[in-house]
Amino acid sequence: MSIKKRACIAGAYEHPTRKAPDKTVAQLHAECAKGALDDAGLTLADVDAYFCAGDAPGLGVLNMVDYLGLRVRHVDSSETGGSSYLVHVAHAAQAIAAGKCNVALITLAGKPRTERTARMVDTAAPDVAFELPYAPITVNMYALAAARHMHEYGTTSEQLAWIKVAAAAHARHNPNAMLREPVSVADVLASEMIADPLHKLDCCVISDGGGALVVVRPEIARSLQRPVIQVLGAGEAIKGQLNGQVDLTYSGAAVSGPLAFAEAGVTPGDIEYASIYDSFTITVLMQLEDLGFCRKGEGGRFVADGNLISGVGKLPFNTDGGGLCNNHPANRGGITKVIEAVRQLRGEAHPAVQVPGCGLALAQATGGVLGSRHGSATLILEREA
Repeated sequence: MSIKKRACIAGAYEHPTRKAPDKTVAQLHAECAKGALDDAGLTLADVDAYFCAGDAPGLGVLNMVDYLGLRVRHVDSSETGGSSYLVHVAHAAQAIAAGKCNVALITLAGKPRTERTARMVDTAAPDVAFELPYAPITVNMYALAAARHMHEYGTTSEQLAWIKVAAAAHARHNPNAMLREPVSVADVLASEMIADPLHKLDCCVISDGGGALVVVRPEIARSLQRPVIQVLGAGEAIKGQLNGQVDLTYSGAAVSGPLAFAEAGVTPGDIEYASIYDSFTITVLMQLEDLGFCRKGEGGRFVADGNLISGVGKLPFNTDGGGLCNNHPANRGGITKVIEAVRQLRGEAHPAVQVPGCGLALAQATGGVLGSRHGSATLILEREA
């Protein structure tokens, strides 16, 4: 069953805080829920489905449905890390198309900056006993993928730096962004080496905060006083160790992207704006290749010389500053990728970075670790004429 034009994103909200020592995680979820519902012109009483992932406290949907006072007939707690919330949009669209619900609320929130937590190791996971002796952490596993890409294709640190330059060029227009200062390629290369070949400015920020989305039936969306943003296509994938046949030069977007484009009936060349998960600069480059914006191995040349800067390059990306400069709430930035895509399609991005007449946008996220196993999810969204 296709979800093409079967559901719409009616509400989107990004929490403005980047450090919240005075709030609980549940409170952040609730504030995000209210913000998205207010944005849509709906209330908690209208919600009949709720979606959250592993960032939600307690037993997830059980605790949050009770905490929010919801009366729901459908829930989903699919967990694929930072890509969970794109998966949730797709699953909400599927549930709406199947008649399981009318108004789906999706929330994310967390406090890794306050609590000083970047990653938790689940010692019960089947891979831990084999991998933990080699001390894998998030940054060195992404560095491993970056080093392999450089070896295979000649990608350079200078090319990766252009991704940070573009994100910073956009973040300077976002009053809530954690990092608002413009940077140069030289600045990135001069920053501290964290895990060779990734410098400090190749890495995303760590922030508290959160976000929320409201997905509804098209007829409900058209009854609200908001632009109608349709879900055109979606894809999801898991990339793991493939029984030892490991290739670190591509991401799960090589599977989720084509699925989304096929369902939407569009091509990468049709996309006017792209929100690309940017936990590290290498994450962006590999996903752009895997989504088909350029050929494999040509990502370095594609991102160079400002090609991702709105008003300058061919493919404006992450016009809020992304995870590299704006925020990375709960170490799970997928929801913010959808939020900024919605802003662009509504014409509500900052005027300095707004893509004129933006009608077709893509949101892409990964969750997990490029160097080992990760989830990938792709959404293609369109503003209804």
